[in-house]
Amino acid sequence: MNVYKRYERVSAMLKILSDNPNTLYNLNYFMNMFNTAKSTASEDVEIINSVIEKFGFGKIITVSGAGGGIKYIPINSLYNYRSFVKEVCKSLEDKSRIIPGGFLYTTDLIYSPNIATKIGELLSFPFQEKSVDFVVTVETKGIPIALMCARALNVPLIIIRKDSKVTEGSSVSINYVSGSQKQIRSMSLSRRSLKRYSKVVLIDDFMKAGGTIKGMMELMEEFDAEVVGIGVMISTAMPMVKLISDYISLFILKEMDEYNGIIKMEISDWLK
Repeated sequence: MNVYKRYERVSAMLKILSDNPNTLYNLNYFMNMFNTAKSTASEDVEIINSVIEKFGFGKIITVSGAGGGIKYIPINSLYNYRSFVKEVCKSLEDKSRIIPGGFLYTTDLIYSPNIATKIGELLSFPFQEKSVDFVVTVETKGIPIALMCARALNVPLIIIRKDSKVTEGSSVSINYVSGSQKQIRSMSLSRRSLKRYSKVVLIDDFMKAGGTIKGMMELMEEFDAEVVGIGVMISTAMPMVKLISDYISLFILKEMDEYNGIIKMEISDWLK
């Protein structure tokens, strides 16, 4: 029978918990793994919690009851994300990101594993205390940040497609009007993807007028799903009146002048 020292147990527990955020572990799991008493395992959890809270790396939540246990919440404070948010905001203001046609290039940020993970964690922060069954996004470049948000919330990711795929069986499709270009587009979701009456969080990388998000909300209604939160990486300052109202964004694009090479980006108030 192996005997583990405290630093070994704490290190292993922290690794397991941090690799599996928002996953409930019964204390017996660790007691059996390390051959320790309940009191010892509880002390180990207290040490881990005190350290990660001290440095702002999250927190350990204890769930009481027969089916209870502990779970790791990856973000309990925005303090440690201040420099990250400022760096990303500064990077987004680089005039070289302007693409002809008035588009903003963000692919390098969204597809960076380190950046996408932190953006996903930030987008998950307002919804950590809510009961969420799925994170839902559309078939765009925002998939990585939606996946990281789903990981932080420990729920599956569902991707709405622009066209139905025969490999996914029967689908529900709707037409919607894009908020900025006023074009009629379609989106589709397999009937097997989403259980009825699920609670979902909608995530997207960019929002101008909110047409795509509104379309996603209408599609969720077809499944009788409840939208408990909406998060986007970047929203535009104009138009001021969006097709949706209750959402959070990390950054606000205040101005983009393609001719003069000017981008003005602002950090959203709730992050400040």
